[in-house]
Amino acid sequence: MNDRLTQQQVNQTAWAACDTFRGVVDAGQYKDYILVMLFLKYISDHWKDHLEAYRKQYGGDETRIRRRLERERFVLPEGASFYDLYEARNEANIGERINIALERIEDANRAKLEGVFRNIDFNSEANLGRVKDRNRRLKNLLEDFVKPALDLRPSRVTEDIIGECYIYLISRFASDAGKKAGEFYTPAAVSRLLAKLAAPKPGDTICDPACGSGSLLIRAAEEVGSDNFALYGQEVNGATWALARMNMFLHARDAARIEWCDTLNSPALVEGDRLMKFDVVVANPPFSLDKWGAEHADTDQFKRFWRGIPPKSKGDYGFITHMIEIAKRQSGRVAVIVPHGVLFRGGAEGRIRQALIEENLLDTVVGLPANLFTTTGIPVAILVFDRSREQGGANESRRDVLFIDASKEFTPGKTQNVMDDAHIAKVLETCAARTEVEKYSHRASPEEIAENDFNLNIPRYVDTFEPEEEIDIAALQKQINAIEAELTEVRGRMAGYLKELGVDV
Repeated sequence: MNDRLTQQQVNQTAWAACDTFRGVVDAGQYKDYILVMLFLKYISDHWKDHLEAYRKQYGGDETRIRRRLERERFVLPEGASFYDLYEARNEANIGERINIALERIEDANRAKLEGVFRNIDFNSEANLGRVKDRNRRLKNLLEDFVKPALDLRPSRVTEDIIGECYIYLISRFASDAGKKAGEFYTPAAVSRLLAKLAAPKPGDTICDPACGSGSLLIRAAEEVGSDNFALYGQEVNGATWALARMNMFLHARDAARIEWCDTLNSPALVEGDRLMKFDVVVANPPFSLDKWGAEHADTDQFKRFWRGIPPKSKGDYGFITHMIEIAKRQSGRVAVIVPHGVLFRGGAEGRIRQALIEENLLDTVVGLPANLFTTTGIPVAILVFDRSREQGGANESRRDVLFIDASKEFTPGKTQNVMDDAHIAKVLETCAARTEVEKYSHRASPEEIAENDFNLNIPRYVDTFEPEEEIDIAALQKQINAIEAELTEVRGRMAGYLKELGVDV
């Protein structure tokens, strides 16, 4: 009998476990409890499955069993598994027990998990209520995760399913969290499109300097087509950084280096006194971030803002500048999601935009549909910068910028619009061939962009105007006259009928 679990079974059961906290804990917080418990259940089932297999293989030779377990991806200390906590689910200090178990797991796996659980407290009165209510909720949570559909042993479920369940839950939490979701989640279709536009290849180093929960990095890794790549990320929010670390672990990307830091003010991906350089840089940074650190930009030790300092109330070009500066010279590729204001705002932003265009770094501008994000209904764009267009790069002869208006390429949803595979494929095919399609895409020369004062507003380059149908006034008047004549005749006949019936009209 096939007792393998499906993606849908795991997803639905894990999501149902959230009922323990709904209406009690804010979605932005209860996601942490659910995702940590999913992580704990996964490593416990993984460990249990391997332990049973090694005991069968080596009999009672505990020394050989222990040595074999030491070669696993992680260590699960005795007494710290999900099942130990499940057995203690009725204890008065169950919240404290969970915290201690997580601390022990962290200590035993410092290279991979150090600090991951520091922002989660299962004994928090502020989040989970007073002792009686807290204990009841934690007991329910442990019982939810022991259900057969969350038996996450390798013999029953693949790592792909567990990893996708994690991303599925994050996407559902994003829907519940509303505007707060922008801190940790990029819609799947947008991540997929951005990753494909970035086009990572085997051997590449891939970085997301505003990585959130890490899902965009995971999608970029999938585009490589092999395991020959290295992932790097930075995230300013501690709780979200922890999600990213667990996300990497669940996708078997343990080697990913994810730093907890403020990318614009204190980047941590450095070598000596220089920023690390990457083959591919992708990001969905915070839109128009206020107080991003403009006051310190002119003394930036890495001299990133030599083209100009973005406004203190809008950090968009701060992130764009950082991404370009960490892309490898003459070969690095950058793909970034931005609000449309980045395309046309003047002042310091206009000067930075002009410099980037004159350096021949901008390759493609893709306008996306409105209402793709849970965080905002505004339309956004993807900018692709290509450092191979620099002098000495493989594409230094390419001078035009490809504009694509994909704003109408979506399927309406109940709460959000969605770009389907066909919509994404159309963008990618147009980019690959750099073709001009009427009312969809246009290749603009440097001279054309300069004539527009380096304004990148897409309607300036892609004419999507639909002319109204011409109206023949004379013919329309004839139709009106005919209708009025017919109406007069009908009224006369009606008056005659009423007179025959003796009705005084």
